[in-house]
Amino acid sequence: MKVRIAAGASEEEARVIAAALARHAVEEVEVYIGDDDGPAVVHSADKVGDAVPDDDVGPTQREIELLEEIADIEQGGPEKYRERLDERGKLFVRDRIDLWFGDLLFEDGKFAAFDADDRIPADGLLTGAAEFEGRDVHFMANDFTVKAGSMAGKGVEKFLRMQQRALKTGRPVLYLMDSSGGRIDQQTGFFANREGIGKYYYNHSRLSGRVPQICVLYGPCIAGAAYTPVFADFTVMVEGMSAMAIASPRMVEMVTGEEISLEDLGGPEVHTRHSGSADLVAESEEHARELVAQLITYLPDNADQRPPRTDPVAPAESPASIDRVIPESPNRGYDVRDLIDRVVDGDSYFELQPEFGSEIVTAFARIDGRPVGIVANQPAQRAGAIFPDAAGKAAEFIWKCDAFNVPLLYLCDTPGFMAGSGVEKEGILEQGKKMIYATSAATVPKQCVVVRKAYGAGIYAMSGPAYDPESTIALPSGEIAIMGPEAAINAVYANKLAGIEDPEERAARERELREEYREDIDVHRMASEVVIDEIVPPSTLREELANRFAFYETVEKDRPDKKHGTVF
Repeated sequence: MKVRIAAGASEEEARVIAAALARHAVEEVEVYIGDDDGPAVVHSADKVGDAVPDDDVGPTQREIELLEEIADIEQGGPEKYRERLDERGKLFVRDRIDLWFGDLLFEDGKFAAFDADDRIPADGLLTGAAEFEGRDVHFMANDFTVKAGSMAGKGVEKFLRMQQRALKTGRPVLYLMDSSGGRIDQQTGFFANREGIGKYYYNHSRLSGRVPQICVLYGPCIAGAAYTPVFADFTVMVEGMSAMAIASPRMVEMVTGEEISLEDLGGPEVHTRHSGSADLVAESEEHARELVAQLITYLPDNADQRPPRTDPVAPAESPASIDRVIPESPNRGYDVRDLIDRVVDGDSYFELQPEFGSEIVTAFARIDGRPVGIVANQPAQRAGAIFPDAAGKAAEFIWKCDAFNVPLLYLCDTPGFMAGSGVEKEGILEQGKKMIYATSAATVPKQCVVVRKAYGAGIYAMSGPAYDPESTIALPSGEIAIMGPEAAINAVYANKLAGIEDPEERAARERELREEYREDIDVHRMASEVVIDEIVPPSTLREELANRFAFYETVEKDRPDKKHGTVF
């Protein structure tokens, strides 16, 4: 087959057209540019040998013209914008789609804005369906080469249709974002309309908790475009590329007089360490895909399903050494991840928001092949006291796990919620309330392990006996109390101790009171009074949890009949 395209077309355009035609042709495809005597590109047909070429076989001129139009659309925006992608180390959107999915199941709206006065391929937005890691998903992806990935009427319509179809299919949605926001010079007809850009967030809200929504940022997403990543259940930013902010640095300077770079305004460090608006930072485009591929293995397609199971894998470290990880002294720090490594399946640990609210660890993992969501106090960070950011982070994670039927494992080792004027101003009561509410409202199976300290309202937030866990078990290092021995002795016996003049005698009496108090709060006393269900040998903790999660797997809990709670 010989095809001649317009003079002035590039060799790259000829190559794309040849490839598109070859998918339909039954013979070799030669593409000529203008009046050239020789072909610019020769492409072997995908179907050579399937049929004998004759006058009645192969694409008609009408189909060839359509394929040429498709090839032109798939080229994206002007070449100068493609060059900017190269300068920033970013993939062209269709190359990105190929990295994520290979061949698509289908694309919708490729001809959006086809009749526009300007050339606006697909109106700068790709939507459709694809297979990702064996799962069918909906996707959207901005084309930065088309008006910086900005959103306008036809693209908005495509986005809304994709969301509305996800509600029908009950399949996950992947948002591959690289958008400068709404197209200001074309805002009439899509900004405030009933079916305009504002409907994005209405649909995000309706999809929330129905299907997983996962967003990856590939560029600066400003204003309206920044709401999609924060509405998503999970957000990944890419180092050196991503940013999100309610307004651009130029707008910020205009409004407030503050001069600031985009990186300092809304880069990955801002949103993973300070705001908590992003879950993870990827090192590259390839790494971003790897992170999402791992994340989705813990999640079902929708709220009606259970998370997928895998074959069990032995833990990375031997459970026999669990008790050696936990210090004898209740005030000595340690990394709770060392405990987790001895409990969960090897290579299954997947932590979210590791730099934000680091006094609590939130992570997915598997125990005997079953996905679980882990909420663990982190004694290596500020003794594991619960600060406002950590409480808010835990609340959101618990809420997401419950939405998608992921059982919860609480590893409790905390002196309780932090006190002081600073945390009061930061809303410790408000954020603590949210964590306790999320734990109370969760209907998935919950297991609470008292690892060491379980003081104050910390045992409430960590799903202690009053919070309807399927089990509350403890290690022999556990203690449950209103407060720790030092604080309790100071609160109750301060005046009596102050009356002892001899320093040695006073110190001896303090030690005596401390030991008496510690005996009173020891988990053996709690087990004796059946406050907790069992004290387990640390080396058997993994097996104990595996058996309990398996046994309670089908537990169903009903919330009270009401419209919804008023917390959050």
